[in-house]
Amino acid sequence: MQKSTIQFLLINLFLALVLVSCNSVTKNYTPKKLDKTTYEAPYFSDSKTDYVYKANITVYGNDLSGIFITKKINDTTHRVVFTTEFGNKLMDFEISENTFKVNSIVSELDRKILINTLKEDFRLLLKKDYQIQSAFENESFNIYKSADGNRDNYLFISKKEQKLEKVIRSSKTKEKITLAFSSENNIFAEKIEIIHQNIKLTIILNYFKPEENSTN
Repeated sequence: MQKSTIQFLLINLFLALVLVSCNSVTKNYTPKKLDKTTYEAPYFSDSKTDYVYKANITVYGNDLSGIFITKKINDTTHRVVFTTEFGNKLMDFEISENTFKVNSIVSELDRKILINTLKEDFRLLLKKDYQIQSAFENESFNIYKSADGNRDNYLFISKKEQKLEKVIRSSKTKEKITLAFSSENNIFAEKIEIIHQNIKLTIILNYFKPEENSTN
Protein backbone atom coordinates (compact mmCIF):
# COMPACT_ATOMS: atom_id res chain seq x y z
CA MET A 1 0.00 0.00 0.00
CA GLN A 2 1.27 3.45 -0.86
CA LYS A 3 1.89 5.63 2.20
CA SER A 4 0.22 8.58 0.47
CA THR A 5 -2.92 6.47 -0.04
CA ILE A 6 -3.10 5.68 3.68
CA GLN A 7 -2.62 9.35 4.54
CA PHE A 8 -5.37 10.36 2.11
CA LEU A 9 -7.69 7.81 3.72
CA LEU A 10 -6.98 9.28 7.14
CA ILE A 11 -7.53 12.85 6.00
CA ASN A 12 -10.92 11.98 4.54
CA LEU A 13 -11.97 10.15 7.69
CA PHE A 14 -11.15 13.24 9.75
CA LEU A 15 -13.19 15.36 7.34
CA ALA A 16 -16.12 12.96 7.77
CA LEU A 17 -17.24 14.30 11.15
CA VAL A 18 -20.42 15.79 9.74
CA LEU A 19 -23.84 14.69 10.99
CA VAL A 20 -26.85 14.46 8.71
CA SER A 21 -30.49 14.18 9.65
CA CYS A 22 -32.53 11.06 8.99
CA ASN A 23 -36.04 9.95 9.80
CA SER A 24 -36.90 7.09 12.14
CA VAL A 25 -35.94 3.64 10.89
CA THR A 26 -39.45 2.30 11.50
CA LYS A 27 -41.53 5.15 10.08
CA ASN A 28 -42.79 3.03 7.15
CA TYR A 29 -43.21 -0.23 9.07
CA THR A 30 -46.17 -1.71 10.93
CA PRO A 31 -45.84 -2.62 14.63
CA LYS A 32 -46.50 -6.29 15.32
CA LYS A 33 -46.83 -8.60 18.30
CA LEU A 34 -43.48 -9.51 19.80
CA ASP A 35 -42.86 -13.18 18.99
CA LYS A 36 -39.31 -13.44 20.40
CA THR A 37 -37.25 -11.71 23.08
CA THR A 38 -33.79 -12.84 21.95
CA TYR A 39 -32.03 -13.45 18.65
CA GLU A 40 -28.70 -15.11 17.83
CA ALA A 41 -26.99 -13.87 14.69
CA PRO A 42 -25.87 -16.84 12.56
CA TYR A 43 -22.68 -15.46 11.03
CA PHE A 44 -19.06 -15.72 12.27
CA SER A 45 -19.97 -18.20 15.01
CA ASP A 46 -17.81 -21.23 14.12
CA SER A 47 -14.60 -21.22 16.17
CA LYS A 48 -13.02 -23.73 13.77
CA THR A 49 -13.31 -21.43 10.77
CA ASP A 50 -11.05 -18.61 9.59
CA TYR A 51 -13.41 -16.23 7.78
CA VAL A 52 -11.42 -14.66 4.96
CA TYR A 53 -12.73 -11.90 2.72
CA LYS A 54 -11.38 -9.63 0.05
CA ALA A 55 -12.07 -6.13 1.37
CA ASN A 56 -12.74 -3.01 -0.67
CA ILE A 57 -12.98 0.26 1.26
CA THR A 58 -14.31 3.40 -0.40
CA VAL A 59 -13.82 6.74 1.37
CA TYR A 60 -15.07 9.84 -0.44
CA GLY A 61 -14.66 8.12 -3.81
CA ASN A 62 -11.18 6.76 -3.09
CA ASP A 63 -10.65 3.01 -3.08
CA LEU A 64 -8.49 0.87 -0.83
CA SER A 65 -8.30 -2.92 -1.07
CA GLY A 66 -6.91 -5.66 1.14
CA ILE A 67 -7.75 -8.87 2.98
CA PHE A 68 -10.05 -9.06 6.01
CA ILE A 69 -9.68 -12.12 8.27
CA THR A 70 -11.61 -12.89 11.42
CA LYS A 71 -11.74 -15.90 13.73
CA LYS A 72 -13.65 -16.64 16.91
CA ILE A 73 -10.96 -17.29 19.53
CA ASN A 74 -13.20 -17.95 22.54
CA ASP A 75 -16.88 -17.77 23.53
CA THR A 76 -16.97 -13.97 23.52
CA THR A 77 -14.05 -12.70 21.44
CA HIS A 78 -13.04 -12.52 17.78
CA ARG A 79 -9.66 -11.71 16.37
CA VAL A 80 -9.70 -9.39 13.35
CA VAL A 81 -6.73 -8.94 11.02
CA PHE A 82 -6.52 -6.63 8.01
CA THR A 83 -3.65 -7.08 5.56
CA THR A 84 -2.61 -5.82 2.15
CA GLU A 85 -3.23 -8.12 -0.78
CA PHE A 86 0.46 -9.05 -0.56
CA GLY A 87 0.06 -10.25 3.03
CA ASN A 88 1.56 -7.33 4.94
CA LYS A 89 -0.33 -6.88 8.20
CA LEU A 90 -1.92 -3.44 8.65
CA MET A 91 -3.92 -3.99 11.83
CA ASP A 92 -4.67 -6.76 14.30
CA PHE A 93 -7.54 -6.44 16.82
CA GLU A 94 -9.26 -8.57 19.44
CA ILE A 95 -12.88 -7.55 19.93
CA SER A 96 -15.87 -8.58 22.02
CA GLU A 97 -19.08 -6.92 23.23
CA ASN A 98 -17.24 -5.26 26.11
CA THR A 99 -13.53 -5.33 25.27
CA PHE A 100 -11.27 -4.11 22.50
CA LYS A 101 -7.54 -4.73 22.20
CA VAL A 102 -5.16 -3.49 19.54
CA ASN A 103 -2.49 -6.16 19.06
CA SER A 104 -0.74 -4.22 16.33
CA ILE A 105 -1.37 -1.44 13.84
CA VAL A 106 0.86 0.36 11.34
CA SER A 107 1.69 3.91 12.34
CA GLU A 108 -0.12 5.47 9.36
CA LEU A 109 -3.42 3.94 10.55
CA ASP A 110 -2.89 4.50 14.27
CA ARG A 111 -5.46 7.28 14.59
CA LYS A 112 -8.20 7.34 17.23
CA ILE A 113 -11.03 8.29 14.86
CA LEU A 114 -10.20 5.49 12.43
CA ILE A 115 -9.79 2.88 15.18
CA ASN A 116 -13.08 3.89 16.84
CA THR A 117 -14.94 3.77 13.52
CA LEU A 118 -13.64 0.28 12.71
CA LYS A 119 -14.28 -0.87 16.28
CA GLU A 120 -17.95 0.07 15.98
CA ASP A 121 -18.21 -1.52 12.52
CA PHE A 122 -16.55 -4.79 13.50
CA ARG A 123 -18.33 -5.06 16.85
CA LEU A 124 -21.67 -4.78 15.05
CA LEU A 125 -20.55 -7.17 12.30
CA LEU A 126 -19.49 -9.84 14.81
CA LYS A 127 -22.27 -9.31 17.37
CA LYS A 128 -23.94 -12.58 18.30
CA ASP A 129 -26.68 -12.01 20.89
CA TYR A 130 -29.50 -9.49 20.71
CA GLN A 131 -32.17 -8.70 23.30
CA ILE A 132 -35.38 -7.78 21.48
CA GLN A 133 -37.65 -5.01 22.78
CA SER A 134 -40.17 -4.55 19.96
CA ALA A 135 -41.11 -5.84 16.53
CA PHE A 136 -42.33 -4.44 13.21
CA GLU A 137 -42.98 -5.76 9.73
CA ASN A 138 -43.36 -4.84 6.10
CA GLU A 139 -44.17 -6.94 3.06
CA SER A 140 -40.75 -8.66 2.98
CA PHE A 141 -39.27 -8.51 6.50
CA ASN A 142 -39.90 -9.04 10.16
CA ILE A 143 -37.95 -6.26 11.88
CA TYR A 144 -36.73 -6.51 15.46
CA LYS A 145 -35.49 -3.61 17.57
CA SER A 146 -32.66 -4.28 20.02
CA ALA A 147 -31.26 -1.63 22.36
CA ASP A 148 -27.46 -1.40 22.40
CA GLY A 149 -26.16 1.20 24.83
CA ASN A 150 -27.27 4.60 23.56
CA ARG A 151 -27.97 3.14 20.10
CA ASP A 152 -30.60 0.82 18.66
CA ASN A 153 -30.01 -2.06 16.26
CA TYR A 154 -32.76 -3.13 13.86
CA LEU A 155 -32.59 -6.70 12.54
CA PHE A 156 -34.26 -7.43 9.20
CA ILE A 157 -35.26 -11.11 8.91
CA SER A 158 -36.73 -12.16 5.57
CA LYS A 159 -40.22 -13.61 5.87
CA LYS A 160 -39.72 -16.02 2.99
CA GLU A 161 -36.41 -17.62 3.96
CA GLN A 162 -35.96 -16.50 7.57
CA LYS A 163 -32.52 -15.08 6.78
CA LEU A 164 -30.81 -12.19 8.51
CA GLU A 165 -30.36 -9.87 5.54
CA LYS A 166 -29.73 -6.49 7.13
CA VAL A 167 -28.84 -4.74 10.39
CA ILE A 168 -29.35 -1.00 10.79
CA ARG A 169 -27.66 0.78 13.68
CA SER A 170 -29.18 4.10 14.66
CA SER A 171 -29.37 6.81 17.25
CA LYS A 172 -32.81 7.92 18.40
CA THR A 173 -33.20 10.09 15.28
CA LYS A 174 -30.55 9.07 12.75
CA GLU A 175 -29.50 5.94 10.91
CA LYS A 176 -25.75 5.50 11.33
CA ILE A 177 -24.61 2.20 9.83
CA THR A 178 -26.22 -0.40 7.57
CA LEU A 179 -24.91 -3.97 7.33
CA ALA A 180 -26.26 -5.93 4.36
CA PHE A 181 -25.67 -9.69 4.18
CA SER A 182 -25.85 -11.98 1.13
CA SER A 183 -26.12 -15.58 2.29
CA GLU A 184 -27.22 -18.77 0.58
CA ASN A 185 -27.86 -20.74 3.77
CA ASN A 186 -28.18 -18.22 6.65
CA ILE A 187 -25.04 -19.75 8.17
CA PHE A 188 -22.29 -18.15 6.13
CA ALA A 189 -22.34 -14.70 4.52
CA GLU A 190 -20.73 -14.70 1.09
CA LYS A 191 -20.91 -10.92 0.72
CA ILE A 192 -21.22 -8.15 3.30
CA GLU A 193 -21.65 -4.42 2.78
CA ILE A 194 -21.00 -1.95 5.61
CA ILE A 195 -22.44 1.44 4.67
CA HIS A 196 -22.20 4.59 6.78
CA GLN A 197 -25.06 7.05 6.42
CA ASN A 198 -23.34 10.07 8.00
CA ILE A 199 -19.92 9.72 6.37
CA LYS A 200 -18.93 8.64 2.88
CA LEU A 201 -17.42 5.33 3.98
CA THR A 202 -18.36 1.92 2.55
CA ILE A 203 -16.68 -1.42 3.24
CA ILE A 204 -17.49 -4.37 0.96
CA LEU A 205 -16.36 -7.87 1.95
CA ASN A 206 -16.42 -10.70 -0.61
CA TYR A 207 -15.59 -14.16 0.71
CA PHE A 208 -12.82 -16.22 -0.75
CA LYS A 209 -10.89 -19.21 0.48
CA PRO A 210 -7.13 -19.12 -0.07
CA GLU A 211 -5.11 -22.31 0.08
CA GLU A 212 -4.18 -21.62 3.66
CA ASN A 213 -6.43 -19.53 5.91
CA SER A 214 -4.61 -18.18 8.95
CA THR A 215 -4.55 -15.11 11.16
CA ASN A 216 -1.02 -15.91 12.28
